[in-house]
Amino acid sequence: MRVERSAGGLATGLSGPHSRSDALWIGWPGDVADFSRPELEGLHRRLDELRAAPVWIESEDVKAFYEGFSNGVLWPLFHYLLDQLPLYVEHFDVYERVNRRFADEVGRHYRPGDRIWVHDYQLMLLPAMLRERYPDARIGFFLHIPFPSSEIFRILPSREKLLEGLLGADLVGFHTAGYMRQFGSSILRVLGVAADVDRVLYQEREVRLGVFPMGIDVDKFVGLTDSDEVRTRASELREKMGEKILLGIDRLDYTKGIRRRLLSYEAMLRRHPEYHGRVRLIQVAVPSRESVDAYQEFRHEVDAMIGRINGQFGTADWVPIHYLYRSLSDEELVSMYRAADVMLITPVRDGMNLVAKEFVAARTDDDGVLVLSEFAGAASELAEALMLNPFDIDRSAEIFVRALELPEEERRARMRGLRRRVLSYDVHRWVGSFLGTLEEAVEGEEAVGRMAADSPDLASLVESMRAAPKLQLLLGYDGTLVPVAAVPELSTPDDEILDLLRRLAARPNTEIHLISGAARKTIENQFGEIPIDLHAEYGFWSRAADSDQWKSRPKPEDMDWWQRVLDILENFTARTPGSLVEEKTVTLAWHYRWAEAEFGAFQANEIRTHLAQILSNSPAEIVSDAKVIEVRPFGLDKGTVVKPLVDGLANGTMVVGMGDDQTDEDLFASLPEGAISIHVGDGRSIATTRVPDIESVRRMLAGLL
Repeated sequence: MRVERSAGGLATGLSGPHSRSDALWIGWPGDVADFSRPELEGLHRRLDELRAAPVWIESEDVKAFYEGFSNGVLWPLFHYLLDQLPLYVEHFDVYERVNRRFADEVGRHYRPGDRIWVHDYQLMLLPAMLRERYPDARIGFFLHIPFPSSEIFRILPSREKLLEGLLGADLVGFHTAGYMRQFGSSILRVLGVAADVDRVLYQEREVRLGVFPMGIDVDKFVGLTDSDEVRTRASELREKMGEKILLGIDRLDYTKGIRRRLLSYEAMLRRHPEYHGRVRLIQVAVPSRESVDAYQEFRHEVDAMIGRINGQFGTADWVPIHYLYRSLSDEELVSMYRAADVMLITPVRDGMNLVAKEFVAARTDDDGVLVLSEFAGAASELAEALMLNPFDIDRSAEIFVRALELPEEERRARMRGLRRRVLSYDVHRWVGSFLGTLEEAVEGEEAVGRMAADSPDLASLVESMRAAPKLQLLLGYDGTLVPVAAVPELSTPDDEILDLLRRLAARPNTEIHLISGAARKTIENQFGEIPIDLHAEYGFWSRAADSDQWKSRPKPEDMDWWQRVLDILENFTARTPGSLVEEKTVTLAWHYRWAEAEFGAFQANEIRTHLAQILSNSPAEIVSDAKVIEVRPFGLDKGTVVKPLVDGLANGTMVVGMGDDQTDEDLFASLPEGAISIHVGDGRSIATTRVPDIESVRRMLAGLL
């Protein structure tokens, strides 16, 4: 029995840091269905020596999890290859089950204070599963493949669960800023959660996002390069080939651009016959996922293309393509890097591509040319490479020629720049950077936790409210009693909440005030028949429970800002599909919940900038919350409603304020000492108590009855 390391980039890249630390690697060891008991015992001993803990997965689950969902659905979709998606997406239940199996194994080894680092697309549900079991755990997640645009990601039927799974981490890392932006766009569009550049406030926690381009084990490759064995092999290879060498080394995967590279090479030979007999492409294809039908078909296509090109251009003493379908030892790999004139890295989409960095590290002679696809994550770092678009076959062919003809001075200048970057940010620095940021994220979240309200024991809270001699409830509306609606007219109370408020109004020694920013007409239509106190437009209008007459505050004398603000809001509404302007008595609101998420957020920022300029010397303020931007006179907020309500209250009256958004913070700040303030949902708040959702609020209110 022999234990072999995986050929994947993740296993290769992390093997060095793992060997130098006291970390435990948890993963699937491979199919052991046919192992005898002695063989299994031997495997366990060997894995213990390697500080690896196995996750045992049944063979049928491996096929459905790994080949079916992970590599049959997530892999092609994240690489934008929608034609490779199955017509019917299945096996998510198995994907979920295997992720839970990993959570079980982590639980067998986890101790408080441990850091848990989850890697890659096969385990996107794991962070949330671990968070559920270990709320205080330090959890990081790193995605080693691209994160697609939100338009692509939203194709997935399981999109919500995957995003929720990732947001269970304290830190989610990506290779490039583009991938991080696209993740932020997806959580905004799918979950309605906005990312503030590099952090997300989700379920009362701050999740950090970060860009950490992965490096390689530089010392390993430099050490191999300088060995006599590698130098000899490289020299023998150049002598054997006797020509200029173009080199491609890839896993045999349809994302690596091998077919388009072959077509570009063919175009080069067709357009530049002077290179016949003077150049050779060495293409190494490392076997990958050989049991997956799509990969078997892909291999046949590559074999056929190479045979056709060799047959078309080859002669008795020259073969254009030297093809190897096998894995390479480290020595063979570095020998080829040293021998090559040009390294071709041309994926149609790639998370990073560490082969590009390995080639650069191996060129201690400061020579050689790196040709790199602009769709590889490494392109965001390795600016001195010759960039190409692998979908442009003719242009790629000309870039191959340019690489072969590049003057020595320019070759060396480019390679020196590449080496400075690759050697200074190696895999150990990558590990340190990620784990260091994880520590910062956890420390920051602990600080946020100390500022945030605590989740209460609802039963004891309700019991104390029931026991109060008198009870005064100050309730928000949208987001507190009913879900936030896209437009004000759709914010309609359901029969359940209406009945609940009627019954509470009849409860002895109970005073209910509904305080909302909504227009008076809206509040009147929705709650006018219920005998509770109503306060509309942040208290500009109020109606007592025993009256049908609304009373208003004095209208501010200086309203000169009104028309200018209205013009700006209407102008932006005309240019932002799905937005609208709501005119109230003394306030203006711009709603953009129905607008396209990213464009709406962009336009909202533009509006805030414009309004801040024109209102700099005006007695009005800008309030932003829940996909609404509102302009209102200074001094008009929910807090001004509270003071006259709590003044002169009878002794023993318990005051309880509930709200969900930024405007309710004014209400909480105005409550008397000893009052209970309850924040509903996520977000920072000065409230003394927090409940997770509207259903919790309704259960609390029903509990009073």
